[in-house]
Amino acid sequence: MIFEVQLISILLGLFVGLVLALTGAGGSILAIPLLVFFLNLSLIQAAPIALLAVFSATSFGAIQGFRAGKVRYKTALLIASFGIALAPLGVWLARSAPTKILSLGFAATLVFVAWRMWQQSSQTLHSEENKPAPACVINPATFKLFWAAPCTRKLVLTGGMTGLLSGLFGVGGGFVIVPSLRKVSNFDIQTIIATSLMVIALVSATSVFSYLVHGDIHWKIATPFIVSTMIGMFSFRQISHNISAEISQRSFAALAVIAAVIIIIKSY
Repeated sequence: MIFEVQLISILLGLFVGLVLALTGAGGSILAIPLLVFFLNLSLIQAAPIALLAVFSATSFGAIQGFRAGKVRYKTALLIASFGIALAPLGVWLARSAPTKILSLGFAATLVFVAWRMWQQSSQTLHSEENKPAPACVINPATFKLFWAAPCTRKLVLTGGMTGLLSGLFGVGGGFVIVPSLRKVSNFDIQTIIATSLMVIALVSATSVFSYLVHGDIHWKIATPFIVSTMIGMFSFRQISHNISAEISQRSFAALAVIAAVIIIIKSY
C-alpha cells in the first residue's frame, strides 16, 4: 500500500514538474488538487507538501536570478518581510476554518489564477505602453529604486497578501507578486520574475515551518513528490522552448478550472 502511494506521489511530482517547466513557479498551485484527488489528502495535509515543492523550485530560480544580477533584493526583502509576518496567520486560519469553506476559498483562488493566466496570454505590447506611470521607479543613472511612499505602501500590501495566501492555501503567491510588480514598477520582466522567486522562496519557507510546528507533513508522500517534481522540472525544461507562451498559459488556465471543479466536488 505504501509503495503504491509513493509511486502515485512520484507520478504526480513528475506532472507538476512538467507544469512548472512550462509555466514557471505559479504552476505549483496545481499540486494541491492533484494530491487531494489522487492521494485522498485533505487541503491541510496537501498544503505543506505543495509548499515544499514551491520552496525547492523557487529557491533554485532565485539563485539563478542572483547570479544573473536580476534580483532587486531590497524590494524582495520588503515584500517578503510582511509575507513572513502574515504566513503563520494564514496557517492558523487554514487549521481553524471549516473544510468546506477552505475548499471553496481555494477553488475560487484557482479560478482567479486561471482568469489572470488567460488574460496574460491575450495581452499585447500596446497594453504595456499605455499603462500609467508606476509608483516604484528605478533611476536609470544610479540603477537604484526611488523609495516613494506609494511604492512602499503597495509593496507592503503585496507582501501581506502573499503571506496570507501562502499559509492559508499552500500556494507560492507568484500570481499576486508578478502582476503587482508589473503594475507598480518599471522593472523588466526578468527582474520581476527573479525578485518574485526570492520572495516566494522566503515566504513559503516560513509557511512550511509553521506547518512543521504542528507536525502536519506526511514525509512518505512529500519526499518522493518533491524529488520527482524537481527531476521533472529540469527534465522538461527543453520542451518549454518549443511551446508558445500563449498555448502553455491557456492550457494551464484550463487545468486550473478543472482542478477547481474537482476541489468543489471533493468537498461535497
